[in-house]
Amino acid sequence: MAWFLRLKAEPSCPELAADFERWLRQSDDHRRAWQYALRTWQLMGETVPAYEHLWADAPRGNVVAIRRRSWRRPAMAVAAAMAATLLLVLAGPSLLIRLQADHITAAGQNARVALDDGTVIELGGDSAIKTEMTASGRHVTLLSGEAFFDVAHDAARPFTVEAGGVRVVVVGTAFDIRLAHEETTVELERGVVQVSVGEARRTPDFRLLPGEMAVVNTNDGGVIRNTIQPDQVAAWRSGRIFVKDASIGTVAEQLQRYHSAWIAVPDRKLAGLKVTGLYDLTDPDNALKALVEPYGGRVREFSTYGRILSQY
Repeated sequence: MAWFLRLKAEPSCPELAADFERWLRQSDDHRRAWQYALRTWQLMGETVPAYEHLWADAPRGNVVAIRRRSWRRPAMAVAAAMAATLLLVLAGPSLLIRLQADHITAAGQNARVALDDGTVIELGGDSAIKTEMTASGRHVTLLSGEAFFDVAHDAARPFTVEAGGVRVVVVGTAFDIRLAHEETTVELERGVVQVSVGEARRTPDFRLLPGEMAVVNTNDGGVIRNTIQPDQVAAWRSGRIFVKDASIGTVAEQLQRYHSAWIAVPDRKLAGLKVTGLYDLTDPDNALKALVEPYGGRVREFSTYGRILSQY
């Protein structure tokens, strides 16, 4: 994986390519490890790397035999187990979502899904849904990310969306729902929806009217209701996101779905500060700067694939 990230960060470096090719030719173990890393990365949604030609036709000759002493085998087994555990921790949630999803998008990719009943669902970047259509009802589970629903009217078949323990029930309406780490947001464009937070939360069901939004804390069931302009509902469809009194950590999580780099906000104080604004998804780096600069924060880049938001 270290080789993979280095090659991705410097795709036009001939010295790095030559070093990698020498390493790859050293042993069958290296080639097997490389193939395993590629399969793992592709399962997580990555496209075929630019340097595929370096391993696809790599010759099997000139293999250097490596003699392993028996005392090293337990240590190697432990290292392999640790690596496998780390892989499950990092890739497990993503792989689980892929196994469940009927429709899924990559980071920065939007998609339009038309259901058999005439309902249209627009998926935002890095989002996934599972659908279940029966004669008595229509059910969608938002597994990750955000989706806008334009639901076809059918009084005999209620349309239900679940996201992070929050349930939205409609007959015919248009609304947006966003799933984040600790909260679920519902924005209503037209019609009426009923929102349920779950029996364990003891939060009473409530209705939203057009131009209303609700942010549900999925930890304690707390609900914050607010208003929103109709043209700001699901603004991500036009390359923007609108947030109202949202935490920097939550907005950074939304921007992550439109950025190829990993984004972190390790400072809890900064992550908890509230913002209201409209951010440009077509330039997520500038959006990150606009997010933290009002509080004196900075966006620190490390390589092509990392961004850290900090207070100083």
